[in-house]
Amino acid sequence: MHEMHDAVIVGGGPAGASCAIWLARLGLSPLLVEAAARPGGLTRDNPFADDWIAALPGATGQQVADNIEASVRAAGVPLRLGTRATGVRPCKGGVEVALDGGGAGPALARARALVIASGVRAKGLPGYPAGERWPGVLIGPGSPIVAQDYSGLSVAVLGGGDNAFENYVYVRNRGAREVHLYARSVRAQQQWVMRAGAQGVRVGPYQVDPAARSVDGRRYDLILVFYGWEPQADFADSLKLARDERGYIRTDFATAQTSLPDIYAIGEVANRMHPCVVTSMADGVVAAKAIQRRWERPGA
Repeated sequence: MHEMHDAVIVGGGPAGASCAIWLARLGLSPLLVEAAARPGGLTRDNPFADDWIAALPGATGQQVADNIEASVRAAGVPLRLGTRATGVRPCKGGVEVALDGGGAGPALARARALVIASGVRAKGLPGYPAGERWPGVLIGPGSPIVAQDYSGLSVAVLGGGDNAFENYVYVRNRGAREVHLYARSVRAQQQWVMRAGAQGVRVGPYQVDPAARSVDGRRYDLILVFYGWEPQADFADSLKLARDERGYIRTDFATAQTSLPDIYAIGEVANRMHPCVVTSMADGVVAAKAIQRRWERPGA
C-alpha cells in the first residue's frame, strides 16, 4: 500500500517549494516532486542578479535557487528529484499521481490533495512542433544564452518583450559583430526600450526560417528566440481543469483551488497576479493554508 500524503506538490520552484515548506512546518505531510536534479525552478537558470526581491539584495537567480533548496531541506520536506509527473487520477480519499523517476522507473504517489506548481516553459517558434530544435537557434532566456560566446558573430534576437530587449542589449555588449532585434510589436518596459535604442531594432512583421537560420532572408550565425511563456501541466490534462484562453489554470484567488476540490494550482502555471519569485512564494503559502484549513476542519 502506498503512503498517503496530505499533498503531492508537482514542481520545486519558488511556488511549490514555498507550499511544501509551509505544509511541513504546519505539521502536515507533503511530498515535493521536481523534474530537475535540484529544486529552484527557473531561478536556477538565471545567472543575473534578481534585484526585485526585497530580502535578498544582490542575489542572483541561482543563489535564490540555492536558498530555496536549503530551505526545503531544513524543513525536512520529502523530495523526489529527477522525477516527472506523467499523469493523475482520482482515487479513494484523494488523488494518485503517476511518476517517472528515470532510472528508478515508474512509481505512484497518493495524497489527499494535489498542488500543481509546474510553472511555464519558453514558447517555441509558431508553426513548428513544440520542443523542436535547430543548430544555432536558442529558445528562451537562461544559462545557455549567458554561456554562449558571441565574439564576431551575427545575431538575430526575436521578440518584443522585456527578455528580448534585455538580451539584445546583453548580446550587443558581448562582442557580437552585428545584432538585430526583430519585434512584431513592442511590449517591453520603457527602461529596456530606452537602453536598446533605435539602431538595429526592427518593428513589424518578419519571417523566420530556423533551418536556414535566417530572418526575412538574411542569414545569421545565431537566432535567439524570446516569445514569452506558456503553462506546462500536461500531466494533469485528464482532470479537465478550467483554463483561460491562453491555457493557464483558473484558480480561486483566496485559496488557489482549481475548478476541482482538493486540486490547487500555484505560481506561474496559474498566471497569478504579477508573476515573479515573490508572488509565487506567496501563492505557495495561500495553497498551504487552504489545505491546512481543509484537513483541520471538524468533520473533514
